[in-house]
Amino acid sequence: MSDEPRNAAPCAHPAVSVVGPGDGETILLGTTRMRVLEDGSHTGHRLGMAESVLAPHTPGPPQHRHARHDEGFYVVSGTVRFTVGDEDIDATAGTLVMVPPGAPHTFANTTGEPARMLSTFTPDLYVQYFRDLEELYAGGRTPTPEESLGTMSRYATEPATDFASPPTPARGTGS
Repeated sequence: MSDEPRNAAPCAHPAVSVVGPGDGETILLGTTRMRVLEDGSHTGHRLGMAESVLAPHTPGPPQHRHARHDEGFYVVSGTVRFTVGDEDIDATAGTLVMVPPGAPHTFANTTGEPARMLSTFTPDLYVQYFRDLEELYAGGRTPTPEESLGTMSRYATEPATDFASPPTPARGTGS
């Protein structure tokens, strides 16, 4: 995490950030391709944003909680299954899922088609988490559970181990 202030004062002449369709940092996490649209460097670290493409049948991360940031997911195309505690929600294109600090959650693409979503992180600290994960998995390496937990804890994230029971049937959000 950066030592820069999280609530930086507005600049007298703020620079506008424009990220074109082929621009932005790419982070590869298994079968998920993430394009960083804003890493916090243009927002005083108040906001990070990424576009993710989940390949068909991508399981996603274990259910977890964030202590210090909100996470938003806007499904642009396809269907993304969100598990929130004991409930599954199949979110189709046009659906927004907002996850406040402390809420258990995960997501997956359980379909045979790719899914695309925009994610927001407020504040931005979680963008660096994805960079660290990419480094942990570099060269096809599988990190130890201790390494994974250590990385999570650096970003105020922990596994939601209290939700190991089977989820309820999925609740759809449209087609």
